[in-house]
Amino acid sequence: MQVLVDEMNIKSGMTVLDLGGQPEIWDSVPAKLNITILNLPGIARAERPSHHNITYVIGDACDVTGLDGQRFDFIFSNSVIEHVGDASKRAAFAEQVKKFRIPYWVQTPSIYFPIEAHNGMPFWWFYPPALRRRIVAGWKKKLPDWTEMVETTDIVMKSELRTLFPSAKILTERVMGFPKSYVVVGK
Repeated sequence: MQVLVDEMNIKSGMTVLDLGGQPEIWDSVPAKLNITILNLPGIARAERPSHHNITYVIGDACDVTGLDGQRFDFIFSNSVIEHVGDASKRAAFAEQVKKFRIPYWVQTPSIYFPIEAHNGMPFWWFYPPALRRRIVAGWKKKLPDWTEMVETTDIVMKSELRTLFPSAKILTERVMGFPKSYVVVGK
């Protein structure tokens, strides 16, 4: 989050549109912000206390027409684009981000990090599809809601991010030399 603070020049009082987020990710940002968290019904943990002013809006990050006319200083999205659906839904998500014509920060995990961010499995995206399906079938019996999240997660490659956000800068977050995630920064 410190890279976010520096890159977006975050100051107290700024307004943020967080697409698909949770309040706890903002805990480490000391500047008091006015944050609108848009998320699907029942997803955002709205009862969680925060030092920020947080407004919760129920909606779909691929269609933010209900927020047209509202003013934000920047848009933030952490590990959401890989959950919105197929390539056409990811493109719709990217268009919604860009339509505000304000700075944005869109992060997604890297396929090349040894531990998959959503399920904790080593090298998950390199397993044969049949093996992934078999593992998921076992999880489904014990953790159906969590398994649905895993099943509906797609990897978003850096090349796709370049196509979706052609004028943006792409940062690579590294941990122990491995690319952990990609961050698209639009100004």
